[in-house]
Amino acid sequence: MTAMPAPLEITGTGRLDGKVAIVTGAAGAGIGQAVARRYAAEGAKVVVTDAHASRPTQLAKDIEDAHGVETIGMTVDVREPEHIAAMVSAATDRWGRIDVLHNNVGINKLAPIWEMDDETWDFVQDICLKAAFRTMRAVLPAMMAQGSGSIVNMASVAGYIGSTMGEAAYCAAKAGVMGLTRAAAAELGPKGVRVNAIAPGLIWNPFLERIYPPGELQKLVEPAALGRAGQPEEVAALSLFLASDESRYITGEVHTISGGMYYKA
Repeated sequence: MTAMPAPLEITGTGRLDGKVAIVTGAAGAGIGQAVARRYAAEGAKVVVTDAHASRPTQLAKDIEDAHGVETIGMTVDVREPEHIAAMVSAATDRWGRIDVLHNNVGINKLAPIWEMDDETWDFVQDICLKAAFRTMRAVLPAMMAQGSGSIVNMASVAGYIGSTMGEAAYCAAKAGVMGLTRAAAAELGPKGVRVNAIAPGLIWNPFLERIYPPGELQKLVEPAALGRAGQPEEVAALSLFLASDESRYITGEVHTISGGMYYKA
């Protein structure tokens, strides 16, 4: 496995000054947190949410201390419509608008198709796909009233290439996110709202090394042309671009960030 490079140096340049962003699934040590921190570094006011009881509040405090921007931390179960409504109200009541939604929340439960029960299938679809629909639907009244907004959904290369690891539910959900993204972009373009998706390959987080022995982790990385896992900050950089006005002519696209994993597959 190619050695990991030094973390990206984050230098804020005000690319999201004056904007209000919501990041779901933000309190883990992965993409969601990296996105929330990058948005804040670029001047956005951020609502960070997670299903965990205390981590969102602590993350919000850490972000405020690090970047000096107003931040709200909330415990949100994306399966609960009232939680999502409260999340949206927190942003609009305090700041009067919502400019960006990054739908990061997701889950995976492994089982071969012949052993997968309906409960497992529905659980993965509910969190990976239906939650993206629910949160998009909830922020759209604010975005349409403004005549502007950017939604970034998290898909996966698994939605393109499938998996032999018992991930049928996850692969189907992430393919669904891609379809939802394209349909929403077509509907919402005339209303000034852009919708894009990011399809990561293998992105490093601390849990990978706990779950997989070194040999197995190497096998997961081998399909990538760059020979390594990605970093959450690298995905956050792409999300920032899609959230910002620099991508104002981009909508309905699925942006793969996999170190060359997808085209080699």
